[in-house]
Amino acid sequence: MKTFLKFFTWLLLAFPLFSEAQQVHVLSEGLDFVGDIGSSHRKTVILQNESEQTKTYFLKNIAGNVGSSQRMKICVGEQCYDAKRDLAKVKLTLKPGEILTDMYLDFDMGIAESRGSFELVFVNQDNLREAFVVEAEYNVRNPDKRADDFDYESISLSDVYPNPSHRIAQFDYQVKDQQAKAKISINSFIGNPVAEYELDPERNSLVINVSDFNPGVYFYTLFVDNKNIVTKKLVVKK
Repeated sequence: MKTFLKFFTWLLLAFPLFSEAQQVHVLSEGLDFVGDIGSSHRKTVILQNESEQTKTYFLKNIAGNVGSSQRMKICVGEQCYDAKRDLAKVKLTLKPGEILTDMYLDFDMGIAESRGSFELVFVNQDNLREAFVVEAEYNVRNPDKRADDFDYESISLSDVYPNPSHRIAQFDYQVKDQQAKAKISINSFIGNPVAEYELDPERNSLVINVSDFNPGVYFYTLFVDNKNIVTKKLVVKK
């Protein structure tokens, strides 16, 4: 009986911790920084406040491994912060139901080949038990040891990721010829057009919401000046 009472008391005390529901969800399903030594890359972080209250979070901690020669900035709109030096200054306020799309991570790849991962831990300033985590990985490559099959005369384009995807799919790119007209066309497995996206030369990423796509296999094609450059597969899951 005493053992049962102790367990019941512990359960009552612990219940608030277990019942705390996550209010903000990260829609950009993992960030993958892949590039050459000395390069810099920007990724979009997409968040949604699924609660009925306005929430404010601050960056409490960066967990994982970020090298000493690597630099990361966190940008919210036009305001950017040094992730290591300005940790607590990074704050996000999301209104009820709001989807935040103007948060970015600028990551300098550093001076040596390496790979690793890290997590940005954001905590609600009014309730420290409520938090969400942005997960990221990086792979720093030596350009002397590889040939980039996706590096074309007018544009560089990454594979789509995550793949398979069930909410958000992202392309990273760089338009090297500002006069070139580039677009991504998505077709179903049997070739029916599904969507088409122009690649803005002033940006370097394209984020696609695939949650409305039917589950299955799709094919995306890069067109430059209406010429078919490459076609690859995208898998959508629910």
